[in-house]
Formats: sequence, structure tokens, C-alpha cells
Amino acid sequence: MKIGVCLPYMKDGLTRDDYLNWFQRVDEGPFHSVSCGERVHGPTYDMRVVLAAAAIATRRVKITPTLYVLPMHPAVGVAKEVATMDILSGGRVEQVCVGYGGREKDYEAMERPLRGRYQRMDQQVAQLRRVWNGEEIIDGGGSIGPAPTRPGGPQLLAGALGPKSIARCAQWADGLYAWSGNGEQGELANAFALANRAWANAGREQPPYRLGGFWYSLADNAEQRLYDYVYDYLDIAGAEIATAMARSVHRHNADAVREALDNAEAAGCEEVFVVPATADLAEIDRLSDLLARR
Repeated sequence: MKIGVCLPYMKDGLTRDDYLNWFQRVDEGPFHSVSCGERVHGPTYDMRVVLAAAAIATRRVKITPTLYVLPMHPAVGVAKEVATMDILSGGRVEQVCVGYGGREKDYEAMERPLRGRYQRMDQQVAQLRRVWNGEEIIDGGGSIGPAPTRPGGPQLLAGALGPKSIARCAQWADGLYAWSGNGEQGELANAFALANRAWANAGREQPPYRLGGFWYSLADNAEQRLYDYVYDYLDIAGAEIATAMARSVHRHNADAVREALDNAEAAGCEEVFVVPATADLAEIDRLSDLLARR
């Protein structure tokens, strides 16, 4: 199983040097890939800019956005961003995760409607591939570049949760990004089982790529800081839900993180992204030590 790590992007006060240190540690560590998520509100850094910087500052790891909330953006703009990022990385953008999102205020801030996002994403995925294939989008306008480094562009993985959305994505996605906040084998395995059935029902010959993810912390005072991170991430859903979820996540020591990795592998993950609760370099250094002993 390949291990990827998500860059910190939700902490206020991060600097150029902070990111340069993270880029170096990840690229020199035992990691296959690096990712970043997308949020609009709060002290969040722009996923596209952070990953473009990572594309230039690193030499080895794959660059994987996890994920674009695609219906919040014009598809042509995303296609151009991804192709540019791919070129800047020297061809290391092999997969891109796209999803629907559900934060209405983020949609509102981006001046895009939340309503109709499922149908819109179906159309946008088709348009991404048309752009990456060099097809003309506007009559007489010519193709929209740059061309990505591989014909047809990167694989598209769907960040979907429920059976209906997974079935919908099976029509066009190359794989599934399954999420289990606490790295539970059953949650990940169930998502992949849904994907396998959906891909079969859609008549897809190639089985879905299986990418998973979970939250963790190995920093000092990890238990409290992981709780705070999860609570802050989910406070939009209300205090009751945020508290329940924060209490359910306990990957805050080496044994617990190792167990979550074992769970992901047993569930069938081909790759897993671990998402740190803090921007402390201890998160990456201690994780690297853990993986060296695993």
C-alpha cells in the first residue's frame, strides 16, 4: 500500500518557510504522494496554489489534489490549472480527486449554486476531458492549453460517500477516494464494495482505483490537538455533530496510527492519505519513523 500525506492548509499563520520545510520532509521521506484539500472559509490556504508550489519544490512525490469541489469552479479553469500543475511537476499529477462538497457558504462565496451540483459535475467531468484531449470548447476559439503530459490528462477519482453518488460517479470515474475519519477497516471496505458493485453495474471493465484517507496526529499534545482539529473542521454541522465526531477519532499515538494503516491495507486500499491535525514538523518526522519500522 502506498502512503501519501496531506499538507497543512487550515492553520492560520503558515509561512513560506513552513511550506518549504514540509515539501522537503515529504519529498525526502517514505511517501508516495502529497495532497491538499479545498476549503473557502476560515484561515485556509488555496489548494491550487499550495500544490503548484509543491510541484516545483519537490522532485519525487506524486501531486494529488484531494479534492477539487468541482461544481464550485468552471471546468475549463480547473482543466487549465491541473495541466499547468502537471507540467510544473514534470508529469507527477497522475490523479485528481473531484467531489461535490456540501458547504453552502463556500458555494455562495464562490458565486456558484449548491443546487444542481450533481448534474453539473457530470457535465464538467466530460468537459475536463475534452479540454485535455485538445478539443475545441468554444466554436472558433481553438483548443485550450496547455496540454497535460499524458494523453487525455490524469485519472479522475471520485470523492463520494453514499451509494447513489458512488453509482453516479461509476459512469466516469477511474477510482474512489473513500474517507474514514478514524481509519476504520469496515468503513473503507464498505465504500470499496459499493464502488466495485457500481463499476460492475456500469459495465466498467477496469476495477476502481482504491484510495483511502484518515485523520491523525503525532505532534506533542496530540490527543487534544486532534480533537480540536476535527471539531473545527466539522463545526459547520453544529456543536453536537462536531463533538461526536471529534470524540470518535483517536489516531493520536504511534500504535493507533499503525493500526489505522493496517486497517486501510486490510480494507483494500491501494493508497492511503494521512491527514495531520497540526502543521508541526513532528507530524511528518514521527510518521516517517513509524513507517520505517512498520
